[in-house]
Amino acid sequence: METLSSVFQAINGVVWGPLMLILLLGVGLYLQAGLKAMPIRKLGTGFKLLWEGRDAKTPKGQAKTDDDGEISPFNALMTSLSATIGTGNIAGVATAIALGGPGAVFWMWITALVGMATKFAEAVLAVRYRETDSTGYHVGGPMFYIKNGLGRKWLWLGGAFAFFGAVAAFGIGNTVQSNSVADAMDSTFGVPAWLTGIVIMVLSGAVILGGIKRIAKVAGKLVPVMGIAYIIGGLIVLVINADQLIDTLGMIFYYAFNPHAALGGFAGAAVMAAVRFGVARGVFSNEAGLGSAPIAHAAAKTKNPVRQGLIAMLGTFIDTIVVCTITALVILTASVWETGEAGASLTAMSFDSALPGFGNEIVSVALAIFAFTTILGWSFYGEKCCQFLFGARSIPLYRVAFVLAIPLGAMANLGFIWLMADTFNALMAIPNLIALALLSPVVFKLAKAYFNGEDIRPGEELDHDKS
Repeated sequence: METLSSVFQAINGVVWGPLMLILLLGVGLYLQAGLKAMPIRKLGTGFKLLWEGRDAKTPKGQAKTDDDGEISPFNALMTSLSATIGTGNIAGVATAIALGGPGAVFWMWITALVGMATKFAEAVLAVRYRETDSTGYHVGGPMFYIKNGLGRKWLWLGGAFAFFGAVAAFGIGNTVQSNSVADAMDSTFGVPAWLTGIVIMVLSGAVILGGIKRIAKVAGKLVPVMGIAYIIGGLIVLVINADQLIDTLGMIFYYAFNPHAALGGFAGAAVMAAVRFGVARGVFSNEAGLGSAPIAHAAAKTKNPVRQGLIAMLGTFIDTIVVCTITALVILTASVWETGEAGASLTAMSFDSALPGFGNEIVSVALAIFAFTTILGWSFYGEKCCQFLFGARSIPLYRVAFVLAIPLGAMANLGFIWLMADTFNALMAIPNLIALALLSPVVFKLAKAYFNGEDIRPGEELDHDKS
């Protein structure tokens, strides 16, 4: 295990080095500039379209057909959010602060603002270049917009993304989630890790084996309810710690550009650490640039790529600007981050310092539900990557393997699991970011046409099994 950890640490140091930061922020800034900050300016339009798309009705002005997609635009976003609102919002934010200091929060915000443009572009291309498989379902995502948008000479890049995505799903979307829940349940309620793993496996299996429609149905109900409940809980803590808010915000901005000295149990952090861990945990949480979310948005009941892009970009805003910020402010106003604690336990301690006797329970329950929905969303991402590589017949086998891995993750070493997940996240992002940069003219053209009132021509009807 030590040898394997050393190998992953070496790879992680390269893929999360300066090149990745430049790629993530550079592509996001380029897209944001090319779109003239439209994702930020049209935030209200996105929420309006989200409300209109909460059912499966065809938008006004579009002819009703049976092949628009499988799930409503609202449930497509909820499926995407189910995969992003998870341990990254609770344990990931705490880890970023523990390793990078308060300044890491600022870089999480920057990642989210530029990531809105990235997520918009991903969804636009996902709908534009999606295909219909042999079972009649829509399939899409980076591997498909690489193949259909860039041409067959780039097929190897799509294959690389699919491979990394299929494997990464077992890390970021499976074992990391079950491990974090098991740790929280053990420390809060004394529940053994193996029992937590089996319970999650049974519940997840019942949903995952039903496919995207069942996953979207569950996500469409659980994500909004739990998300709002967690935000309310966080706001209550911030009201209690209101006298610390101004100083906390000052710390976030100051230490984003200045090194933080060691303090109490906190080991201190250089500016580069704040940038690295802020960006890494921000991406881990909102997944902008990873290429995972467009796999869900490709299944939306819409033929208008730009409309779905406007809805998709809300995922980054809600995940990071809203939910992650709540977690970060709760941690920093409580001051327990100076003790050297990290992960979900740091978030639980921070909630508990303001709400004694309730804080631990709030975080543990939230973490359990968030992780459960993340497992559901990522199972779909992983199976579609596997389908791209091996065809529709591979899906049942992938689903079974994915479900069986859940209890194994619950009992594994957390440090190695986080390292593996971080590494494969970066390896997924590289092919996707290359494709986004090369296909950016398509995104700019479609966005301009949409806001000029022109008809947006959807992608050709593509048959995955014949192409």
